Order: sequence, then C-alpha cells, then structure tokens
Amino acid sequence: MEHHHTHSHGHHHHVEGKNLLFSIVLNLIITLSQVIGGIISGSLALLSDALHNFSDVLSLIFSYVAHKLSRKKASVDHTFGYKRAELIAAFVNALTLIVVALFLVYEGIERFFNPSKIEYGLVIWLSILGIVANGLSAFMLKSDADKNLNMKSAYLHLFTDMLASVAVLIGGLLMKYFQWYWVDSVLTLIIAIYLIIVGFDLLKDSTKMLMLFTPSHICIDDIISEVHKIPGVGKLHHIHVWYLNEEELHLEAHLDCSENLKMSEFNILLEKLEHVLFEKFQINHINIQPEYKKEEDSKDFIVQD
Repeated sequence: MEHHHTHSHGHHHHVEGKNLLFSIVLNLIITLSQVIGGIISGSLALLSDALHNFSDVLSLIFSYVAHKLSRKKASVDHTFGYKRAELIAAFVNALTLIVVALFLVYEGIERFFNPSKIEYGLVIWLSILGIVANGLSAFMLKSDADKNLNMKSAYLHLFTDMLASVAVLIGGLLMKYFQWYWVDSVLTLIIAIYLIIVGFDLLKDSTKMLMLFTPSHICIDDIISEVHKIPGVGKLHHIHVWYLNEEELHLEAHLDCSENLKMSEFNILLEKLEHVLFEKFQINHINIQPEYKKEEDSKDFIVQD
C-alpha cells in the first residue's frame, strides 16, 4: 500500500520573536508600577489592570517559548517538530484571558457594594503609563497578529490591557472631578466582559485547530466536486483535512484511479490534483493513497479510521 506525499509551498510568514521580548520587559515594569500604585491608591481597577498585566507577562513568555520551539527542526523522535507549540500557547493564553476576566467580575461586584475612597492622582498617571507602554507593545505585534494565532493571543492580551488602562484613566478623571468612586467597579466589569468576548473567540479558533477539525472555510463537498473533474480520477474517499499549524493545511485521502496507471502516469495525475487543491483551497500538504479496483468495506468520503 503506497502513499504519495506532496508539498505545495505558499508564502510563509516570518514572525519576529524580538518584539515579544520587548513587550515582556515593558509589561514587567508596568505590572510592578501598578501593583504598588494600586495598593497605595486603593484602586481596584488599577490592581485589576496590574493582575491582567501580570497574566500578560506569563502569556508573553509562554508565547515566546512556543514561538522558539515551533522553529525547531523535525527529528526521528519529533517528526513534525514542535509546529503545534504555538497553537497550544494560543489555547492557554485564551484560557487565562477568561480566568482573569471571571476573577475581575467577582472583585468588581464585591467592590461595587463596598466602595472605598481612591487616590485618583496616582491612578491617572499610572493608567497613562499603561496606555503608552501597552499601546507601543500592541503596535509592535499588530502585523504578526494578522498572520499567527499565537501572536494574536499575545496581541490581544496587550491590546485589552491598553483598553483597560484607558478605562482606568477615564475612571480616575471621573473620580477626580465628580467623586464617582463607584465607576472604578463598573469599569472593572466592562474590562472583564470584553476579556471574556475576545478570549472565547480565540479559545474557539485554537481548539478547532488542536482537535484537527475541518477548517471553517473548507467545504469537503467542493473539494470532491473539483477533484472528480480531473481526468483519470475515479473517487476520492477517506478524506481528512486539517491544520497542522497556521501555515500548513493538510489533506489526506484515498484516490481510486479510473485506470491501472503506471507510477510515472500517476505522478502526472498527482500534479494536477495538487494544483487544484492548492489554487482553489490553499491546501499545501497532500498525502494520497492511490488505488485501482481495491475492495474495501467502505468507500465513503468521510470514514472514522
């Protein structure tokens, strides 16, 4: 039983890990400053922002390690290398966003019913620091976030931190000019809700890839229809389509040939198949098992192997 494995290489995005290192250092400085400032001022929103920043530091470190691992070469013990490391990092980072958000909801509700006076001056200046530092970090990762789920998870941590700092700044100004101390809790809840929304979306995407689900933009029926138009193809069956990582979209299938082809002739057929799958569906890794009048229990398109 022979398998023919082909690759069609598209454009591979180069992601810069050094931007993550810079962001880690910035967030360590912000976190320390906000913890001290939150304790002195008594601001829950500032302490919440510091907690989120600390989760960012851990997430950014995790993302950086995963980024480095994903670049390691394959070996006899790790035949795929560590290409899925960044998906795991994205999944974990999404979970931390949601966990932190739930904690903020609890703290925000408790503080809402037990408000306390807050030193708004310190809150204002430290929130400005958070806006500048997180905004700069998020800006540096923005281009990478559009290409890589791991970088997107790191970017979302930083971007939501910047939004949180904006909210804290608004709260500080409202406390200064209107003595609305309850706004500290309300803003904390708003930040938490936003974290849950973006965290759930990222969690859903990373889970689909880790579970090897068929990508949402892929229609198996369309693949079958296009492949069956190729002369020499009998039936494509036992089909699996999945992302190994964000750059490698794989298809594995059995292919009934309409004629008893020589290997050289099958190679020509395979090239046509590869071209169609890459051009129409961006599938760049194809593993085909050729068959001719082979008796099987099932010739279904989708089979639980």
